[in-house]
Amino acid sequence: MPEDQNVDPAVLGFMRTRRSTPWNMLASPAPGREETAALLEIAARVPDHGMLVPWRFIVLEGTAPKRLGQMALERGRALGIDPEKYRKTGRAFAGAPMIVAVVFTPRPSDKAPEWEQRLANGAVCLNLLNAAAAAGWGANWLTGWAARDRAFLENGLGLSSEEDISGFIHIGTPVSRPDERKRPDIDAITTWLST
Repeated sequence: MPEDQNVDPAVLGFMRTRRSTPWNMLASPAPGREETAALLEIAARVPDHGMLVPWRFIVLEGTAPKRLGQMALERGRALGIDPEKYRKTGRAFAGAPMIVAVVFTPRPSDKAPEWEQRLANGAVCLNLLNAAAAAGWGANWLTGWAARDRAFLENGLGLSSEEDISGFIHIGTPVSRPDERKRPDIDAITTWLST
């Protein structure tokens, strides 16, 4: 490791052991507005070619998650989605202490194509997930069919026709810590090229 670099073993230890908290293991309270704003500031600190900021945040608090949970039930029925699937989506929204919708807002650019802007959005979602966990909250990154349903996005969240969702980040107090899950075998997925 370079000697002139600031090495932070605590951050490395956190990254080695971080774990998402399933949405159904999150309860109230959620972070307040001031702490949420600080988490969003961290979330936005990502590689962003051209400094386009191709994202925005919608913080769902109060009765908003419950309203969207009801809308998910109605939309799921109307779309003919499997009842078990749309009921699960409805519960995930309705029972959430807080959800941050990370909205993809593509920007015209000769330097950064849309696919690259989407990657930046994924980085925002992961940064928010990790920031919430590092601050002691439980968090989970969800998408699902509701993240692709135009009526849900436009009528429920007020998105424009050009926008979509990169992630619904559920944040709250973990009622318990999830067990560790199997991780990828790094040797099986890594190729070293030296020449």
